[in-house]
Amino acid sequence: MSYYPIMLDVKGKRCVVIGGGKVALRKARGLLECGAAVEVISPALCPELEELAANGPLKAVLRPYRRGDLQGVALAIAAADDGGVNRGVSEEAKASGIPVNVVDVPGLSSFIVPSVLRRGEVTIAVSTGGRSPALARRIRAGLEQSIGEEYSLLASLAEEVRSELKQEGIAVTAEEWQEALNLDALLGLLRSGRREEAKKRLSESLRKHE
Repeated sequence: MSYYPIMLDVKGKRCVVIGGGKVALRKARGLLECGAAVEVISPALCPELEELAANGPLKAVLRPYRRGDLQGVALAIAAADDGGVNRGVSEEAKASGIPVNVVDVPGLSSFIVPSVLRRGEVTIAVSTGGRSPALARRIRAGLEQSIGEEYSLLASLAEEVRSELKQEGIAVTAEEWQEALNLDALLGLLRSGRREEAKKRLSESLRKHE
């Protein structure tokens, strides 16, 4: 099966994680990073989930999953130790049209979670289609060595230039943007702290097409 990559806005939306172990913790943290209203349902929680629940960013329901727990949910993740529970979560979610991921069981999932590298607003997702999550994580770890925070700075800089050109009524094609985004030169300037020089270079490169 081939999966269609999608960036889903979950900010402020209720997302439920079934399970209280380390895997559930990882999934809950990923959702919290994206601003979701996260609820964890499990009879017991690992210490880290207990701490998150105690400090407020996460709601904990300390009991087993029950059918009906997904009512009004935007997204569900099943990470329980019990395969029967996970299958029940999958069945309820699919019957209600709710996106669901059953950890390590692509066949019960309507979406899979890639290994993610974030540099500010720059997000890189690596997936093996569920065949080897360990390989996806290994590839992501390799990318971490070559993709630094300067990529986040470049994204911000490009947004500024794009906004300025738009305000001035200057239209730039996708091909012209690709030509102007000389990554070696721009990233080199950003790494050395020369942000304004990088911005000027990008802006001038785009304006030459006026």
